[in-house]
Amino acid sequence: MQLTHYNTIFSKRKFPIILICENVSNALNIGSLFRISDAFGLDKIVFCGADVTIGRKMTKTSRATEKAVNYDMKQDASEVVSDYRKQGYYIVALEISEESKSIHTFNFPKEKPLALIIGDENFGISEANLKQSDIVIHIDMFGQNSSMNVVQATNIALYEMTKQLM
Repeated sequence: MQLTHYNTIFSKRKFPIILICENVSNALNIGSLFRISDAFGLDKIVFCGADVTIGRKMTKTSRATEKAVNYDMKQDASEVVSDYRKQGYYIVALEISEESKSIHTFNFPKEKPLALIIGDENFGISEANLKQSDIVIHIDMFGQNSSMNVVQATNIALYEMTKQLM
């Protein structure tokens, strides 16, 4: 028998992970980020940027998880990253760069809360936030394309992070 929202076997759990979204503005991506943040038990999402809206179009993919997930709206992602760094968070940027390490070989620290930065759908994470990060990680890719959708990449990263924290 297929399980539903009402008879799942999963127990609720929160992980010490904050998702910082730098200029992620596509409504469907925002809705999906709410949904996966709920699924992975994140502490909070922080949406940063001027063009980020939480509206009806976003709710098509969020399936009401925006009501269950703690979130905040800020303008400056660099300030947000700096604030979480001061609070003792280990800052992880999800980006393909010259210095990035493969997520498949990286061990996330368990003694500090984590802040995962994801970037703009077209331009990624700003250089300023890459420099503020403790680590820049990437997902190994084996096809022709050099990147994947920000939500799919975030799914993979959160799966690996929560798996290691369990």
